Amino acid sequence: MRSPSLNSDFFTAAPPACAAALIGMEFRWHGCGGIIVETEAYAAVDDPACHTFFRKGARDFVNQHPAGTAYVYLNYGIHWLFNVLVKGPEGEGFVLIRALQPTLDLDAMRQRRPASRDDQLCAGPGRLTRALGLGREAHGQGFLRACPQTGIFPGESQQSIALLADHRIGISKAIDRPWRFLLAGSRSLSKAPSHKAVTLHP
Repeated sequence: MRSPSLNSDFFTAAPPACAAALIGMEFRWHGCGGIIVETEAYAAVDDPACHTFFRKGARDFVNQHPAGTAYVYLNYGIHWLFNVLVKGPEGEGFVLIRALQPTLDLDAMRQRRPASRDDQLCAGPGRLTRALGLGREAHGQGFLRACPQTGIFPGESQQSIALLADHRIGISKAIDRPWRFLLAGSRSLSKAPSHKAVTLHP
């Protein structure tokens, strides 16, 4: 019997803490999915790279939804990006799921992303949503529930994971914050770790 998915309580810690803790867990979306190998954290307050810094709609979203709600937006008019709302006494913001190591229903992912190597099917936030068939309809969903097909599920013990912290990528502001978290050695990362990456768990 598979473990139930995480509940919203998991997403009441600070965004960086949540982003780090998600590495090694399993993300499933309607039967497709994989191991989370890369995430990024964004703070709702005083983070120029976060949507809340310049979008009133994002600030309203934080105020109006509970922790664990899906925040999905179209990036540069091309790729849907999947985030989870983090909201608690230690801070508010979002965790972007940047990359997965595919494990579930690879045939469906290959159909959506033909000519891609299996380890690259979900190697990036836009590739991930396309491979999983995830789009606008996910925005605002409270997708965390005890359902075997959709949610975020416990994986390996974090203490057994080689976890790295690195600077965020794909942004032009606040790039020095070490809020990108990676599974060391994974072949499914969107980009290899930089020389600034530090080991959090050996």
